[in-house]
Amino acid sequence: MSAEFHSYGSQPTTLPEAQALIAELQQKLQWSELAYTMVQGVFQVFRRRLEVKEAIRFLNVLPVGARALFVADWDIDEPKRPFEDRAAMTKEVRALRAEHNFSPDTAIHDVAIALRRNLDQTAFDGVLATLPQGAAKFWQP
Repeated sequence: MSAEFHSYGSQPTTLPEAQALIAELQQKLQWSELAYTMVQGVFQVFRRRLEVKEAIRFLNVLPVGARALFVADWDIDEPKRPFEDRAAMTKEVRALRAEHNFSPDTAIHDVAIALRRNLDQTAFDGVLATLPQGAAKFWQP
């Protein structure tokens, strides 16, 4: 039995889709805790560049399990940051649980690929088009 949750797009978002995102990254990284840390780090870096309303609009297109990682440890009073080059933002990804974070240089790219394979890409791109400049580029593999 699979719980089904509807999101911004026309496609349903299910728990198995969220699990597929993590499983894909686990396969690449060979370690589940690293996959979760990397996804959460990438989400935090992206989230810091959005207003709360924008972030909520974005998370509505994510698979349900990914939504939980997106909102985990959210400090909504944290100042909004500008989008930077990928190397600088990858350094920020690695700052999450730094002693145990072995995210590769390709962390943002890897999460972008896995995420796009596990959601409604039309709805995803539609939401990205409503977000600040740099948002769509962030999620380009």
